[in-house]
Amino acid sequence: MEQVRGAIELMRPGNAVAAGVLTFIGSFVAGGLGTPASALFAVLATVLATGGGNAINDYFDRGIDAINQPDRPIPRGAVSPRAGLWFSLALFAGAVGLTLLLPMIAIVIAVVNFTALVAYTELFKGLPGVGNALVAYLTGSTFLYGGAAVGGDLATVSVLFVLAATATMAREIVKDVEDVEGDRKEGLNTLPIAVGERTALAVAVAFVGVAVLVSPVPYLRGTFGAAYLVVLAPTLVGLVAGAYRSLSDPTTGQTWLKASMFLAALAFVVGRAAVV
Repeated sequence: MEQVRGAIELMRPGNAVAAGVLTFIGSFVAGGLGTPASALFAVLATVLATGGGNAINDYFDRGIDAINQPDRPIPRGAVSPRAGLWFSLALFAGAVGLTLLLPMIAIVIAVVNFTALVAYTELFKGLPGVGNALVAYLTGSTFLYGGAAVGGDLATVSVLFVLAATATMAREIVKDVEDVEGDRKEGLNTLPIAVGERTALAVAVAFVGVAVLVSPVPYLRGTFGAAYLVVLAPTLVGLVAGAYRSLSDPTTGQTWLKASMFLAALAFVVGRAAVV
């Protein structure tokens, strides 16, 4: 039972399920779930791939976790490193099998994401801004993957991708500002360490600005109506407030940015539902 519990912990199930929800939203926004089987395959593949990425991240980080997070499954001995690696590969295999049932564009997105997930910890995690950008891309791409899975309207989903990616990029930078002391001790060269905390926060604010600017595009294109704007309004307030709060309180600021990203996804769902 301890091994089973440890394997589930490796997946970070809450995180994996949340990624699956974003894929579901992408499918709905793109095509109104006209092909529910494809949407289901995409959601399950996302959950498995995200779980596999989390598990392989723990495999690569097992040395650091032994010091900083000794209660994680591998350091505490619930799962051996070899078992953790094989478990992650099994999850990836399941995700690949499901993705092969989807259109080619969804397969291409999945291949790119799979490569990014594996390379993140080993190659990019500690590089200034690069790891942040990769996490931002992966978050936004779940919407694209969901839309591609149902062969839907990727133009609208692309706006959601940009909004989610830029908001996530801002949040990741703010989180790095929050973690500067610990990251410096671990020898990581994050963006705030490389360019300074104030400059990094200015970059985060700029990304929030991009998110705010692109958010009205579905309404301006006539894709969504007034219902979209009603839900979008508090989203924009949350993004701007989160960016402002990050300048003095990074912990609260990044929490507001994360909440605003999910509220933005809700605005797209409401916008699509209003025209279906």
